[in-house]
Amino acid sequence: MAFLAAYALRVLVRGLPDGLGDLCLAVTLAAWALFAVDYTVRWRLSGQRLRFVRTHWLDTVVLALPLLRPLRVVKVYEAVQRRHGKPRLALHARVIAYTGLSTLLLGFTGALAVYQQEHNAPGTTMKSFGDAVWWTCATVGYGDVAPVTPLGRLIAVGVMMTGLALLGAVTGTFASWLFQAFTREDDERPPGS
Repeated sequence: MAFLAAYALRVLVRGLPDGLGDLCLAVTLAAWALFAVDYTVRWRLSGQRLRFVRTHWLDTVVLALPLLRPLRVVKVYEAVQRRHGKPRLALHARVIAYTGLSTLLLGFTGALAVYQQEHNAPGTTMKSFGDAVWWTCATVGYGDVAPVTPLGRLIAVGVMMTGLALLGAVTGTFASWLFQAFTREDDERPPGS
């Protein structure tokens, strides 16, 4: 959260005093360094080498995109539940929790990143953070707000690809849940009915 807050302050607050701007940059870099140290220590202690990267894919993604670090909240919640002897969230609930948090984080961080690139660009239609949020929510394209810089467009491609992946995860999970519900219902019926 400190990383996200420091990054948001650097992007959104115009005329940020130099000292506060430097502090935000230091917090951002320190948080990223802590993520890297945490990941490296857990990787070394696991003894799994490349298997660790595959089995801890969320941690690997968070190392590359630290703005998604709050997604680990679901994992922490599950660990606390298990420690207190309570059952884990069902697979469907975990997928919904991850995709819900991912969607919120993707929207906010995508809007921040594209706004950072676009707000001062010549010919921009993204003059405010509100415009960037609107663009993120309507990224399929109404066309009234669109990135004009190469880096802004690259960020747009990333937001769209991640959004499609999240949509696929939700759709697949919902279809799986329906299939299981109908199968369970068929199994509970008496034969010949």
